[in-house]
Amino acid sequence: MTHAAAIPAAEAHAAPPRTRLSILTLGAIGVVYGDIGTSPLYAFREAMAQLNGTPVGEAEILGVLSLALWALILVVTVKYVLFLTRADNDGEGGVLSLMALANRGTGGPLPVILLLGAAGAALFYGDAIITPALSVLSAVEGMRSVPDLAPYISDRLVISVTLGILIALFLVQSKGTAKVAGLFGPVCVVWFGVLAVMGVAHILDAPAILTAFNPIWGGKFLFSHGVTGLFVLGAVFLTVTGAEALIADLGHFGRKAVQIGWLSLVWPALSLNYLGQGAMALEALHAATAAGKPFANADWFFTMPPDALRAPLIVLTTAATIIASQAVITGAYSLTSQAVALGLLPRMRILQTSHAERGQIYMPAINWLLLVGVVVLVLAFGSSSAMAAAYGIAVTGTMVITSLLAGYVLVRSWGWMPETMVWVIAPLLAIDLFFFGANILRVAEGGWVPLLVAAGVGVIILCWLTGRRAITRAAARQAIALDDLAASLAARPPMVVDGTAIFLTTDNQLAPSALLHSLKHGHVLHRNNLVLTVRTAGVPSVPTGQRLTIEPINARFCRGTLVRGYMDLVDLPSELGRSWPAMQAPGGTSFYLGRNSLRRGRHSRMPVWMMPVFAFLYRNAADPDATLGIPANRVVEMGSQVEL
Repeated sequence: MTHAAAIPAAEAHAAPPRTRLSILTLGAIGVVYGDIGTSPLYAFREAMAQLNGTPVGEAEILGVLSLALWALILVVTVKYVLFLTRADNDGEGGVLSLMALANRGTGGPLPVILLLGAAGAALFYGDAIITPALSVLSAVEGMRSVPDLAPYISDRLVISVTLGILIALFLVQSKGTAKVAGLFGPVCVVWFGVLAVMGVAHILDAPAILTAFNPIWGGKFLFSHGVTGLFVLGAVFLTVTGAEALIADLGHFGRKAVQIGWLSLVWPALSLNYLGQGAMALEALHAATAAGKPFANADWFFTMPPDALRAPLIVLTTAATIIASQAVITGAYSLTSQAVALGLLPRMRILQTSHAERGQIYMPAINWLLLVGVVVLVLAFGSSSAMAAAYGIAVTGTMVITSLLAGYVLVRSWGWMPETMVWVIAPLLAIDLFFFGANILRVAEGGWVPLLVAAGVGVIILCWLTGRRAITRAAARQAIALDDLAASLAARPPMVVDGTAIFLTTDNQLAPSALLHSLKHGHVLHRNNLVLTVRTAGVPSVPTGQRLTIEPINARFCRGTLVRGYMDLVDLPSELGRSWPAMQAPGGTSFYLGRNSLRRGRHSRMPVWMMPVFAFLYRNAADPDATLGIPANRVVEMGSQVEL
């Protein structure tokens, strides 16, 4: 879910259509494909490494390469570029957008769809801590391929440089990506151009490598190598990690820009580079056979250029891996903000870092949690080869979930017949499950890391959803209908003071606890009172003029509903000021929030272990003023105790 847009929105929209599409395509190349574009650093090397102990001949090299090429064709090109880019939710993509779109087609949230969306979001965080660690570590390890530097490059130096780059990357996140994002596209265009040129140079040395496009090589390899073939397939999946970014960034670049970027540059460049690495492996095999020695795997990518060009290549590679890391980091911010808006996670502090682009946000809590996770991974694994085994499970799991959600969208939102849907989804799901099964075999080698992260996030989501439902039930037991309270106060009015009071609540049909406590202890009523509920729609954005609805109850009370999209960042005072004259009434405006303390009841339906987790999340959730743009000096909190 990457949202580090490379082009200011105003600039892109002001340009002529053809020029604008070119600008968007350049941005898509820099942001969407940063992750998958760095896979050649390690994917082919790691796939060949799984053959350790197995005699390697031409059939093995061509088989592994054929699997890599067809993974790019079937998973990325067919599933994501040609199909899922069309399954957008009002222009937005990604696993949570698919969840919202599938639920919108059902007339209400279905538990299975909610479960799939939550699982997909949880798995993404496992990917978000591995991508920066693996990609930057792979680039820094390339220093060992420079002959003059190799004697001085120790493991400690590699780790120190990697950590220095990563820490610096996370430290600058609060500044926003707008200033550096303009470089992403041009740098990545150069990067993919270099990949293609290096690949072609070695293909010319061994043109026979082009036969790897024949899928029979891949099929024969899998059928003849048993369990080893599955381990190789799990490593081959490294070639397509980052494919989820294609649909995650639809809202920033549009379907055409994403498709053109892949079909015109990224896919050809990646294919040529993998073919070039395969050609080098064939040449190395022939040389080893002639010398009577066994084939030896190598760091194929960094040995592709001449010695004199390796140092500049390492600089370019490091820049590309930083871009790939940036895309995943900002994707984590975007996914988290969507999850908060959809009610899957507690409120968190969200800072806007760009006036022109709504998707450029910064979330301090997520930033520092990711940094801790990345540093721990680098120190624990120590090398990109050791870390590569941990990479595929989270991504393949997310891809399986994406296919399942797409099936729901086709039937419930697009109106397809179930039989037709099966013919489309079943082949895609079968490929995803095949890759997922191959990666499950690598759990013991490090695949447990993203699963552990996903499990932790999943527990947080489960506790939050369960606790929020318990609070809603507890509030309903003690509730007073707002209409009844308004009528009672009209019949026996308390002292009225100038000003406007806005009470935020989850159900504007009921009198909020903050209002009841204000009346009980203050014995006064503001001249204008609005009981307001903020809801999140199943669409990315709601137009400003269509968000707010206010219904008068009597002379003192109104009931309001603010509906926002899950990508919208709302400034509540501004929204109210545009549509409700009472905001300009004498006496000023105060926002009243209920701040509850929780305790577990004797007959609670919440598990004992879940209560302290939910209480911690609830206590540390950001106040609504942090997510709705309410000035802190206009907030009044009224506390009460709730028994769950």
